[in-house]
Amino acid sequence: MVLFSLVATHADIDLETVAQLSSGASEIATSALSGSPAVKGAVVLATCNRYEIYGEAPNADDVEAARAALVSEISELSGLNEQLVSRSFSTRTGPEVSQHLFAVSAGLDSAVVGEREIAGQVRRALINAQHGGTASAGLVRLFQAASKTAKDVGAQTALGSRGLSIVSVALDLATDLSENPDWAGKKVVLFGTGAYAGATMALLRERGCTNISVFSSSGRAEAFVASRGGTALDAETLPSAVAAADVMIGCSGSDTRVEAAELAQVRAGSAQPLIAIDLALTHDFDPEVGQLDGVELLTLESVRLAAPQEQAESLSQASSIVSGAAQAFEQEREARSVDSAIVALRRHTMNVLDAEMERVRARHGCTAAAEEVEFALRRMVKQLLHVPTVRARELAANGQQDDYVSALETLYGITVEQPAAAAQAECPVDHAGSARPGTATA
Repeated sequence: MVLFSLVATHADIDLETVAQLSSGASEIATSALSGSPAVKGAVVLATCNRYEIYGEAPNADDVEAARAALVSEISELSGLNEQLVSRSFSTRTGPEVSQHLFAVSAGLDSAVVGEREIAGQVRRALINAQHGGTASAGLVRLFQAASKTAKDVGAQTALGSRGLSIVSVALDLATDLSENPDWAGKKVVLFGTGAYAGATMALLRERGCTNISVFSSSGRAEAFVASRGGTALDAETLPSAVAAADVMIGCSGSDTRVEAAELAQVRAGSAQPLIAIDLALTHDFDPEVGQLDGVELLTLESVRLAAPQEQAESLSQASSIVSGAAQAFEQEREARSVDSAIVALRRHTMNVLDAEMERVRARHGCTAAAEEVEFALRRMVKQLLHVPTVRARELAANGQQDDYVSALETLYGITVEQPAAAAQAECPVDHAGSARPGTATA
């Protein structure tokens, strides 16, 4: 089995294209698995500035077919041309897969380096895939290792110790733009009720903001504020709340957005400045909102440009931890790849021994002499298998496991079959309280 990934991020393409690609992200894994035998597992990581699909194929020769199947599905779900979709994704295989995901999970590849939300999004991506039955055993191990690496980076370095996140940088920008930097007196309208909205609410509370109203086009505002505080809005009360707001923050990513003309009409009688923070990948606010008098629009691009650079020493330490973890993961994976070959060799050898012992018993019966012969033969077989077992591990560590399998087939006629992966059985995560697919948009 071979791991691969398709990666589209803010570092390579514009955020608008990322948003378009991720349309239907919650469906892609299931549809790809049902539509192509080359895709044996899939986990989708869709955030505010990246769309990544991690997959598992039967062997290296199937990766291109798996990629083509995923590109075709993404094209159909997003409505984008297949050639554009294909150009938008870079493909990683082998050690590059774990190296990249571990760096992502640790916040090294984020617009805000060291951000804390991404580790949770990586965990939720695995949980969602397990719920959907698309997480193969290899992908479960990959994402588990990524989460552990993120924890190690957080515990062993100063990276992200200031609690920086996309939301916190956005709120810092809003503070700088405000005539009054005190959040205690601000009126905020929050669009969205997902995990990202929850993180935003928590950071607003930390800054002393208490006048927070929440709107959800799907009608979940009441349930959201019941556990977090704030005032729930509906379609009737939303206009008046926006008219009186100092700040409105969008992190819902819903199909309904605030149009510039609509906002201008609602705010027509207000001389109070408004800061609009649009953190949704698919835009909660019309980009033309920023052209209105008295309105400042902050976007994900604004946050990316304003994000502070972490100290070089912390980055170096974190990168070293990520590289070491990726190397260890690959070595373990290579060692696992010869387990089936070792089992096949032992089974073959023991079958030969059992057949010989049947002949011995047929001739001499279950005598003490026969037992001594069996004991001696089993001890000899154990000794004979020791060196081939050690060599298998050594070759796997050097990436030469295929040579070992070929040798078994050539010398003994042994066909090595990989066992079916039972990914769900390996799930170590408590699913209680996990987010819905697509609720985190950071």
